[in-house]
Amino acid sequence: MSKTLFVGAKIWDATGAAPYLGDVLVEGNRISAVAKGAGKLPQADCQVIDAKGMFLMPGMTEGHAHLSFEAVTATEDLITPSPEAHTLLTARVAKVLLDYGFTSAWGASEAKLRLGVAVRDAVNAGLLPGPRIRAGSLEISVTGAMGDESRQHNPRVGPSIIVDGPEEMRKAVRMCCREGCDNIKLDVSGDPFYPSTPAHTTPMAYEEILMAVETAHAYGRKVNAHTRSIGGTQACVRAGVDVLFHVEYSDEKTLDMLEEAKDRVFVVPTVSLFHTINNNEAKSIGLTAEIGGYMGIPGLLEESVKTHTELRKRGIKHLIGGDYGFAWSRQGTNARDLQFFVDYYGYTPAEALQCATRNGGLLMTYGSSERQGEITQGHLADLLLVDGDPLSDLSVMLDAKRLVVIMKDGQIHKNESAALQQRVAA
Repeated sequence: MSKTLFVGAKIWDATGAAPYLGDVLVEGNRISAVAKGAGKLPQADCQVIDAKGMFLMPGMTEGHAHLSFEAVTATEDLITPSPEAHTLLTARVAKVLLDYGFTSAWGASEAKLRLGVAVRDAVNAGLLPGPRIRAGSLEISVTGAMGDESRQHNPRVGPSIIVDGPEEMRKAVRMCCREGCDNIKLDVSGDPFYPSTPAHTTPMAYEEILMAVETAHAYGRKVNAHTRSIGGTQACVRAGVDVLFHVEYSDEKTLDMLEEAKDRVFVVPTVSLFHTINNNEAKSIGLTAEIGGYMGIPGLLEESVKTHTELRKRGIKHLIGGDYGFAWSRQGTNARDLQFFVDYYGYTPAEALQCATRNGGLLMTYGSSERQGEITQGHLADLLLVDGDPLSDLSVMLDAKRLVVIMKDGQIHKNESAALQQRVAA
């Protein structure tokens, strides 16, 4: 069994404890020992990495992964590529996420049904570099709602499955499970990019949501929901949806329901898209702050701040995952969410990092006996050795060059530590 020893690192273990100087031993794909103080663990038969002066932390989880989205500007970018070309694109994005310290990716949805499945399987087989992947399905929506690209005069297939009624939902979910998807995605509420169904509306019926959850859970799969509306979020919580994306609009009842469900539900705010539009970072593609104003983006951002600040105070399990993959919010910049969580929702840097590590690990292993997301004995060995201190400056997490070592599942994906030693003989 391979053994790797990190020596003399500043260890941030994501448990809530303050960083400390110490060593970490990895055997196989697990953390087998953590010692406070350098030189406490034997180096015999280990590959030793001298981590003095560097920050050792768990790998991050992208909580709203669209692996098949790369610089998207319109729906056509998701429909037009052939399955073959789109598979290669998805593989590229998977590697980008790993290169930027995301050792896990929770699939939200993909542009074609088996894109996440195919890349997940290739990564698991060691044929492609990439994070741990929970493969997302196509989006499932209802007639006339977000994701329905057809018109009576122009029927066409978009990046979604359109259903009406519980029985059609049952069949769609079964198909996604048959094809190997880990996560089922529902478009429950409206969205500012679909003017006919604004963000505060809830086109999908409770009975349809409940059928999706019961069917997916019967197959051992999880359910994601796009929900911005009060009605949508409440319906999702009642039906047992596992992961809620966006969740801007709320009231006291909604907040209470989420707090009551906080032991089983995960929430992923998506402030990145709003921030970039409001700050004119999307103007190069014509999506200016002025246009964002017409779309109601400032109001949605205000609602997001109110809701997620309150959910933070109530102990909800937030994950980072800002809907990256669009031309104005690109893959590889996903760690921007860390500072956004501080600036918009009132998290400390350490708490924001916990959302990316510990909470991400809890989601990735939810319902299983595995554990990840902390530097704790027995946890899966997903580790980042950082040249810099993210607790003082979160922007270091955006610089791939500052990620000196990236380890996933006990295997070193990247090592640029000049102090790497040869295996120490027994």
